[in-house]
Formats: sequence, structure tokens, C-alpha cells
Amino acid sequence: MTQGADILIILLICNALIALIYLAVSIATHKKNKEKQRNRNFVILFLCMILCPVVVELLCLLAFIWYRVFFSEPVDLEDVIFSKDRIKSVVRAQEEQERNIVSLEEAIEITNNKDLRELMMNVVRGDIREYLSSISLALKSNDSEVSHYAASVLQDTLNNFRMNVHKKRMEAEASEDKKSEKLSGLIDYINPVLEQNVFNNMEQAAFVKTLGEVADELYELDPGVLSSEQFKNISLRYLETGDFENCEKWCNRAMLHFPDALATYTCRLKLYFESGRNEEFFSIMDELKKSGIVVDSETLEMMRTFS
Repeated sequence: MTQGADILIILLICNALIALIYLAVSIATHKKNKEKQRNRNFVILFLCMILCPVVVELLCLLAFIWYRVFFSEPVDLEDVIFSKDRIKSVVRAQEEQERNIVSLEEAIEITNNKDLRELMMNVVRGDIREYLSSISLALKSNDSEVSHYAASVLQDTLNNFRMNVHKKRMEAEASEDKKSEKLSGLIDYINPVLEQNVFNNMEQAAFVKTLGEVADELYELDPGVLSSEQFKNISLRYLETGDFENCEKWCNRAMLHFPDALATYTCRLKLYFESGRNEEFFSIMDELKKSGIVVDSETLEMMRTFS
């Protein structure tokens, strides 16, 4: 044999001896420490050393050196508490912060450009569907960056809303066992956006029509799923678009299913006031006074105004 072949054979023999020594030492060490489950890993690494001579040993050596240099220092656990005892923290009220809290609409009107930019960033970090009408006020800001950012946020949110309404309606139509539940959820998804009036008149009316169609379908399927608040919301959305006929239809449905609910009275009061039906308006108000139903601040103010 040539000298090169002799060197190769010697190299393979040395490699095999190193692999065997590694396997024996590793298994013995971990057997002593009762870690038998890792034996298979050592066998696999041993086979890699046999199949890929020298290369695997070099990689293992480099990994060992890397570990010793960068990860050998003990972890400082001085500040870490593993106690299972629950600790109740008492935090003082942030009086200064609470004194500075104002509504988003007021903040947009009075805040300087720098603070307004920061305010917008803080608002859009959460679920902004409840603040669309407030964000729309920022469109009139003198700061072009704020107005442009508000326009972008509104556009993206409303586009997502349009797609989700279509998607959720298709899912509800395709569902059989949970159709009423999905339709009710779709009503609760559409209404919070529509009540903020962030669309133009044409698109607002189109979405109110969609809301009414979904509600009519649910009413025909299972009217018991609808809550008194949902009856009121649907009627008020129709009222805002000037559709008195459909508004009254849903007010009557609310009266049929929830005759003793405050929402039933408030939607009828608003309908009769907006449509100029004064006699019916005062008749319903008298009924509400005699009913003993606890009224909210808005209804109470209306009763005081027209009493």
C-alpha cells in the first residue's frame, strides 16, 4: 500500500478509538448520574463520528470551547423569587395622572402636535374599533403627519371591517348547528362601528341594511336569541338613516318580547320624537313614569326636559 493509504487507515483507526472512548465515557458518566435517557443521543453522535471522521470531532471540540467561553458562568438568581406564596401589592393611586385624564375628543382638540402624535400611537396599540369616531376628528388636525396617520388607520380598519362582515356573514350562512349564534355575533360586530357614523351616508345606509337583513334572518330563525339591547340598537341604526318604518318594526318587536325593558321604551321615545309624533311620545313617557322601571341618566334628562 502507498504511504497515503497507510495514513488514511491510521486516521480511521484513531477516529474509531476516539469515538469509542467518547461513547464509553459518556454512557458511564450519565449512567452514574441516572440520565439513561440520553444514551441514544450518544450512540447517534458516535455513529456520526464513525461515518464522518475528524469533522464531527472538530465540531464537538469547537462547541465545547464555545460553551466554556460564553456560557460557563453561573446564572445570578439573586433577584428571582420561586416562592409560591401569593403577594398582594398595594399601589397608591396615581393622583397626578388621574387629574390629567380627559376624553380622547378633548385631547385631540387641545393637544399640541408632539403630544397628539404620541396620543395617536397609544390609541392604535389596542382595539381601535371603539374609537373610530374620535380618530376621525384627527383628520382635521393641522399636523399633516397626524392627519395622514389617522387616515391610514381609519382606512385599514374600515377595510378590515368590510371584509370581516362579508366573511362572517358567509360563515353564518354556511353554518347549520350554530347559525343563530353566529348571526347574533355578527349583529354585535357590526353595530359598534355603525353607531359611530364613520362611513359616508350611502355606505352607512348600506351597512344598516345589511344589519337589518341579518337581524331579520335571526328573528325568523330564533327570536329568543336577540336581547333587548340588540332590538334597541337595530331600531336606532334605522332611525339614524331616517328609515322610520323599519325602526318602528323593530320597536314593536322589542315591545312584544321585552315589554318591561328600558331599552324598549327609549327606542320608541326616540322614534316618536324624531318623527314628530308628539302624542305617542308623551304617551310612552307617561307609561315609562308609571312602570317603575329604573331609568338611566340619558332617559331621565329627556323626561325632565319634556315634563
